[in-house]
Amino acid sequence: MDLSNYLEMFIEESKEHLQAINDELLNLESDSENTAIVNEIFRSAHTLKGMAGSMGFDDLASLTHEMENVLDLLRNSKLKITPEIMDVIFTCVDLIEKMVDSIEQGGDGKENVTDVVLQLKRIQDPSAAPEIPDFLSASREVAATAEFVLDEFQSTVINEARRTGNNLYQIKVTIDERCVMKSIRAYLVFQATEELGELIQTNPSVEQIEEENFGDSFTLLMLSEHSSEEVHSKLINVSEIREVLVVEMGDQEPENTGSLPEEKVEKSESAPRPQDKEDSSGNKKKQRSKSIRVDIDKLDQLMNLFSELIIDRGRLDQIARKSHLSELTETVEHMTRISTDLQGLILNMRMVQVEQVFNRFPRMVRDLAKELNKKVQLIVEGEETELDRTVIDEIGDPLVHLLRNALDHGLETTEERMAANKSEEGKIQLKAYHSGNHVFIEVSDDGKGINRDKVLNKAIERDVVSDEEAKTLTDQQVYALLFSSGFSTADKISDISGRGVGLDVVKTKIESLGGLITIDSTPGKGSIFHIQLPLTLSIIYAMLVKSAEETYAIPFNSIVEITTAAENHVSTLQGQDVIQFRGQVVPLVYLNEILQVPATETSVKKQEQFIVIVRKGNMTRGIVIDAVLGQQEIVLKSVGGYLTNLKFISGATILGNGQVALIIDSNQFFN
Repeated sequence: MDLSNYLEMFIEESKEHLQAINDELLNLESDSENTAIVNEIFRSAHTLKGMAGSMGFDDLASLTHEMENVLDLLRNSKLKITPEIMDVIFTCVDLIEKMVDSIEQGGDGKENVTDVVLQLKRIQDPSAAPEIPDFLSASREVAATAEFVLDEFQSTVINEARRTGNNLYQIKVTIDERCVMKSIRAYLVFQATEELGELIQTNPSVEQIEEENFGDSFTLLMLSEHSSEEVHSKLINVSEIREVLVVEMGDQEPENTGSLPEEKVEKSESAPRPQDKEDSSGNKKKQRSKSIRVDIDKLDQLMNLFSELIIDRGRLDQIARKSHLSELTETVEHMTRISTDLQGLILNMRMVQVEQVFNRFPRMVRDLAKELNKKVQLIVEGEETELDRTVIDEIGDPLVHLLRNALDHGLETTEERMAANKSEEGKIQLKAYHSGNHVFIEVSDDGKGINRDKVLNKAIERDVVSDEEAKTLTDQQVYALLFSSGFSTADKISDISGRGVGLDVVKTKIESLGGLITIDSTPGKGSIFHIQLPLTLSIIYAMLVKSAEETYAIPFNSIVEITTAAENHVSTLQGQDVIQFRGQVVPLVYLNEILQVPATETSVKKQEQFIVIVRKGNMTRGIVIDAVLGQQEIVLKSVGGYLTNLKFISGATILGNGQVALIIDSNQFFN
């Protein structure tokens, strides 16, 4: 039986169940008397065991079975939860995660689990000195009993049918080895089964049987009001059927009850059966979800194709304006409306809740808090906030670094907190929310805050700033020094917060995503790291501008305002051209000089010049340009590996006239 088609679904659903187990175990630590939580953990472990057994990962199934035995004792109040038991179960979950990761990487999913199995055995029977089981034979036994794996809906159908007098039969059908078209004989058996009752599942699946991808026999699980003798008589009369073995299952369900990966369950249920048949309660069967799993590569390809459509739409729009043909103009306008709706739909398809990243942090914080001997409460808010999948994939590591930093450097020890009249338990908050076209993520703690003098002294010591510059820096500018390359105020380097790597890697990653990061801190009360990220990285709104004969795009998310200034309004302060803008001194950056654009007669300094005011955090800059062309929706394209060290460029886009315009990274003007 070839199960390779279901491997990806098995991995995805295994990770979901493992995450659920981790979450519930954390809840159980704080509410150890709640048996409902234990039941949830047991259910996920039970399902995971059944999936592993059905997929042939016998070691994984056997290890999960041992953990399940302990959970069964806990949920039946035959065992009391202790910190030691929780640690063993967490260790077991870690090993299962490693095995699933091994399978995902193409490995065999095997790990050395001897110690943890011994601990699980001793938890079950402290007086015994159990021998380590032979996993090969044990796993084969699990695989042998895992004839059928049921989901929750199938189990409900079986239970309801039994209440009304139906019997559950497991039927092994053997076809004559000389039969030429075995799939036809199997189909006739399905028809006969339909007349007798309801087919629940087949092994192998219906599709495999139809493709004759089985030996001489297959097994059915069915519900029927008829006796086993009647069922046998009906099926054995199908031509070229050599043997029919009917076993009534009694009051128990098949041993490995759980859920297969979604697609497998649905295919197994697609065997011929009466359509729209009502169950005994008079209610129609539960309708299946109409959602499907889509490979992310297909979504990326769809986005790339749509990006090309956006470029062609811009080209058509220019042609329509020049031609002055009303019919063409109307068609382009209609195409614009439809493509805008299509764009929203595609972008929504790519949006993923940040919960996908956040849900791994409670367990991480719990383990690090134990390692540091600190009492910590992690508060997570805004898990439903959505981000583009591309951003989600990249934001995890920076958040890990910030949380580790908060645990190690931000929060005091229990003794220090009590001496400062604080609660023993420190608090770390991870919060996400939408605002405009951005998503904001905040990592805050109620620890000791940032020592301004310590940061300044370290910066002066490392020649990051001079003594004179240090005297003029605001608190925000001092905190920003923490993002300098290799900068660390730690007295002792540890594995917890990055081994002295510093926060520069966090800043680099955030800015590569088109975002920015700032810090607020109050001594004795804590610190907050603010991260601002764009909703999507693929299609953005930008202002097209000209410098000499070159066209550039400046993303809207960094633009505050566009203004003009006469030449006599430009002043010089410490060798830097500046202007007064809304009561604030704004340094000017001349785009043609920064990018070394060849000057033309029209690009020399004019009496009045256009200035694009951009912002990063609390700082502003004015980008001096020659002309403003107007706003446009653009497709962000990478400039590739041939063009390196482009400090002020974040990418390129193709305009409607076919020209390539570079996209300005305004964050670089603040370095």
